[in-house]
Amino acid sequence: MVENSELRKAGLKVTLPRVKILQMLDSTEQRHMSAEDVYKALMEAGEDVGLATVYRVLTQFEAAGLVVRHNFDGGHAVFELADGGHHDHMVNVESGEVIEFFDEEIEKLQKAIVEKHGYEMVDHNLVLYVRKKK
Repeated sequence: MVENSELRKAGLKVTLPRVKILQMLDSTEQRHMSAEDVYKALMEAGEDVGLATVYRVLTQFEAAGLVVRHNFDGGHAVFELADGGHHDHMVNVESGEVIEFFDEEIEKLQKAIVEKHGYEMVDHNLVLYVRKKK
């Protein structure tokens, strides 16, 4: 099972709650889920995993590099699987929807700005807060 090897590779013991939560994050269409979203999805699937366990496992996954936690303004923490690919986010301020995007020009411009100021980029996170045009 892929989930078992991912957990072992991350240095985590394979437990049923960890496997179920990792499967949920991997199979859902919603890439950014709060702990409550994960808990509700597990309950709807008939899985008996407590909310405290979901929080604990997501924190363990974050520490192990399996998920990335985002704290977008005005909202609670959401988690997404760490797939290794960089992308930025837009957050719809009216619906809370999170849209992922990647733009090569923005990436080049950010790097140029950093270098112009005499630095090298270590990491970055771009979040645009948006609403649909009326």
